Amino acid sequence: MKNDAVKVLVVDDSVVARQFLRGILSQAGGMDVATVPDAVVALEHIARDRPDIVVLDLEMPRMHGLDFLRKVMAERPLPVVVCSGHVGGGTDLAMKALEEGAVGVVAKPRQGGRESIEETAVTLVDAVRAAASAKLKRLPRAKTKLATPVAGPVSAGTWGTIVAIGASTGGTDALGAVLERLPAESPAIAMVLHMPEKFTTAFAARLNRSSAITVKEATDGDRLVPGTALLAPGGRHLIVRRKGPDFVARVIEGPLVSRHRPSVDVLFHSVARAAGGSSVGVLLTGMGEDGAAGLAEMKQAGAATIAQDEATSVVFGMAREAISRGAVDDVVPIEEIAGVVVRRAVEKSGLSAVRK
Repeated sequence: MKNDAVKVLVVDDSVVARQFLRGILSQAGGMDVATVPDAVVALEHIARDRPDIVVLDLEMPRMHGLDFLRKVMAERPLPVVVCSGHVGGGTDLAMKALEEGAVGVVAKPRQGGRESIEETAVTLVDAVRAAASAKLKRLPRAKTKLATPVAGPVSAGTWGTIVAIGASTGGTDALGAVLERLPAESPAIAMVLHMPEKFTTAFAARLNRSSAITVKEATDGDRLVPGTALLAPGGRHLIVRRKGPDFVARVIEGPLVSRHRPSVDVLFHSVARAAGGSSVGVLLTGMGEDGAAGLAEMKQAGAATIAQDEATSVVFGMAREAISRGAVDDVVPIEEIAGVVVRRAVEKSGLSAVRK
């Protein structure tokens, strides 16, 4: 069984962190975990005994984690999960790591109460297992800062539709590829990406800079309005409620759902109940089944449902699960999803045409 185990290399200059991470991953089963104290030793280890996955700290002596990541990706790419205390205070570093080829970012575990440790373990183990299945190719992205948006409706003044989007591993690129192609007059959007606390603020700002629509981290009580996308804050669930003629975002605490907080299922279930057939659900790249049950409920309520195809997914897990449940109307490449979202939203809103 040992020979079949996934080989994981933990690179961290803290003895305590190395021991803690090794303990969590080893106890999960199916992993053969080695640890090294810095990136220089890690390169020597990789040359001698190449791992399947690297769990990487960023701020380390002798060689910075980003320099190590660039070197690995330039020579013989490996799936790398960044696990750093700088996810909270140094989100720019974490964003740079994703741009340099890391497949995921998780917050460095903090030893605390039993519940905190258990949640930390679930998040870390899931991220490493997702990395084991991840494609290392980059997703198609716009060559310019602002992509040319797809055509919008002749008149968006009567939008009666909201769009819910969920993503996990590979989702930073995938969400960017969708939002950059949406016209400024898009319907209101609510989004969940499996992402650490505080990291979502910086990511939403990045999406806002590269999109024609307004993108922001959701706060409790925000109205969902056309031309705006709300991203669930890391560590909290996002739900949608109807308030008179309006849709309102609620940001809530709560346990992990489908092994995640924020959870795509939580968002999708709430949209199914609040908007029913006046909604469009979109499930992008990611491992596991979060979002599959929620998308099925949206479809049953009359929503249009869309999933990213396998060829352009970094991990074809969440979408595959939804497809297997019969919950998906359209399965399309990432670069075509924005166009399908607009078309389906036009149909659901009863608008007559899409501008040429």
